[in-house]
Amino acid sequence: MQPTLFSSVHLTVSQLTFHIRKQLENDPTLQDVWVEGEISNLSRPASGHIYFTLKDKNASLKCMMWKPDAAKLRIALQDGMAVEAHGRITVYEPQGTYQLAVNLIQPKGEGALYQEFLRLKAALEAEGLFDPERKRPIPEFPRVVGIVTSGTGAALRDMLNTLRRRLPLTKVILAPAPVQGVDAPPALVKALQSLNSQNPDVILLARGGGSIEDLWAFNDERVVRAVADSKAPIICGVGHETDFTLSDFAADLRAPTPTAAAELATRITLDDLYSQLNYQAARITDLISGLLAEQKALISAFASRMKYVSPERRIQSDTQTLDELSRRAYSALTHRIQLQARHVDGISKRLQSLNPEGILSRGYAIITRKEDGKVVTQVSQAQGEMKVRVSDGEFEVRREQ
Repeated sequence: MQPTLFSSVHLTVSQLTFHIRKQLENDPTLQDVWVEGEISNLSRPASGHIYFTLKDKNASLKCMMWKPDAAKLRIALQDGMAVEAHGRITVYEPQGTYQLAVNLIQPKGEGALYQEFLRLKAALEAEGLFDPERKRPIPEFPRVVGIVTSGTGAALRDMLNTLRRRLPLTKVILAPAPVQGVDAPPALVKALQSLNSQNPDVILLARGGGSIEDLWAFNDERVVRAVADSKAPIICGVGHETDFTLSDFAADLRAPTPTAAAELATRITLDDLYSQLNYQAARITDLISGLLAEQKALISAFASRMKYVSPERRIQSDTQTLDELSRRAYSALTHRIQLQARHVDGISKRLQSLNPEGILSRGYAIITRKEDGKVVTQVSQAQGEMKVRVSDGEFEVRREQ
């Protein structure tokens, strides 16, 4: 059926929202009402006001409590707590939503989910799954990091950015799995088992924040046992800083957020490696410089000592001795030669004085037989042809019989 152009009321969004507000806030029943439900999404900003949601199986209601009323609370509110909240229905016009302005809260119970959380926590704790002795150290320099989280969530993007920024050398293996709903627990268990078969150094189990219902998959007993049975150490970063799950207790290390989990997995960053490398290089340089200086001083000391015992010095000394002996031998030999020369000269002069040929110049002659060259010293030897040698030559003579 088409709406008529004349009977319809034309309102702006603000006018319509204001009209609804008047209708709700003028209803006496809605201005003095008790609402029973389970607290979730509890928030306490710095303003001092309290914001939360009341839920039951079929619906949810946004609630807020102003600072003066919040200061009068005698109970500690927490997610999962079942309460009765008193207040009045108001409309938050900027968002067009209605809410319960609460002025009084009294406990109704802890809520079914929270009771199950405490029951399962006590049972698993009694088995020793949360014992500190089971916790394994996280490697300082992981080469392979496994991640179990939603493949499309912001948590994955934040962790990848953090790992890439802090330690880009790390290899990342993703095992995506749903992190909410009835299909999440078996998928998370399968993802953890798949990652463990690839032997990562550490596994990050993470998802963003949410209500206790949103995070319930990480309280599932199957997931908690898979975390405890993991071969690789696990860092659990589920929800925000105030959110706790049973997987946090079973993990080797809890991180307040997914980003913090990636930071805890890379405690040594690339900058740290560069700093350590520079530090070690400087140490090596200093050690080598010190060692070289020490060895140089040692060599210098050895060199000084070697001057007195080295073969070169001995050779130099022996060379000098040899030169001295050579000089002395030459001097002695020269002196000896001079002595022998004078002696030979004396003998020569004596021989010259005794040389028969020397008297030839004084008119004497030497007669030898021609046939045998013998000197004729007696008359009986003078026979046949003979040679007569005088000072300026010789001639032949013949003795006739």
